[in-house]
Amino acid sequence: MAGHSQFKNIMHRKGAQDAKRAKIFSKHIRELTVAAKTGLPDPAMNPRLRSAIAAARAVNMPKDNIERAIKRGAGGGDDTNYDEIRYEGYGPGGVAVIIEALTDNRNRTASEIRAAFTRHGGNLGETGSVSFMFERIGLIHYDASKASADDMFDAALEAGAIEVESGDAGHEINCAADDLSTVRDALEEKFGEADAARLDWKPRTMVPVDEAAAETLFKLLDVLDDNDDVQRVAVNFEVADDVLERLSA
Repeated sequence: MAGHSQFKNIMHRKGAQDAKRAKIFSKHIRELTVAAKTGLPDPAMNPRLRSAIAAARAVNMPKDNIERAIKRGAGGGDDTNYDEIRYEGYGPGGVAVIIEALTDNRNRTASEIRAAFTRHGGNLGETGSVSFMFERIGLIHYDASKASADDMFDAALEAGAIEVESGDAGHEINCAADDLSTVRDALEEKFGEADAARLDWKPRTMVPVDEAAAETLFKLLDVLDDNDDVQRVAVNFEVADDVLERLSA
């Protein structure tokens, strides 16, 4: 189990998504609002907003919620100012962790994230302390039903992608960060709107963790996921399938 992909690293949380639906929607609403506020309200002219809309749809957020969030950001209905902050540190087993947050209170968010690391055997570091172990990439995801593995592979490579992985969870396409818009547009012409299309952090090397470290690491990831300010978490761990099954039981 690789830790860099949001479509893989949350598989241990069986059934948790339903219980956290309101919180998940809240995170997407925040991203939609910020994307509309910092750019044009037209997704065709605002790649960040376009990606935010696709991500919100992927979690079945109602259309009305999406539209309200965009109007609030574009029309000034939300006067909250969010700062985009990246936190970096080491989790249990020496796993590198990158956290991307949108916060209206830097001190609160930093304190909560530092406490989460401390309680779960980790250490919060300075910016740049672990990001050198990751590569900034463009990530695009399609549902498995949108295309066969061969068709997606051929189209993605033709569009300029670097890597394509297909399986039951869908098609995950990686490309250079600067090529994200080009590759996304080419694939959407052929297969329709992607479930996700955004910048991501891909580990350059993976850190194997045993069952004890994995159990504590998953608790840390759950705490971070529960934090309203945390938008995305990237980690570079590997855990054996049998360990994952036991921890998921």
